[in-house]
Amino acid sequence: MAFKFEQLVVWQKAIELSGTVHELTLTFPKEEAFILTAQIKRAADSISLNIAEGSTGQSNAEFGRFLGYAIRSSIEVVSCLYIGKRRNIINETDFKKLYSDVEQIIKMTQALRNSLG
Repeated sequence: MAFKFEQLVVWQKAIELSGTVHELTLTFPKEEAFILTAQIKRAADSISLNIAEGSTGQSNAEFGRFLGYAIRSSIEVVSCLYIGKRRNIINETDFKKLYSDVEQIIKMTQALRNSLG
């Protein structure tokens, strides 16, 4: 692995989440393509992208700022999950699994940010 972020378990989990969200959105109705589908995919992708981008920054403070963006994107995914559940697009099983995955990513991201000082 050539890049620092590739060794971060939280980045690896965020990549997994992105794939899971993508697979889930393949089942969404076509009328959601430019609404919820696009939004949840962008938010999920943004988690790993911000972790990666921040890890190659100039300082711990800069990395911490990007980890904050990753946390905000994680929260956005959770909100999209609730919207999908309310619209009967996401079933309870998928909701609980993804909610738990995002919760774990948030905790790991917060711990990493706190470790930066």
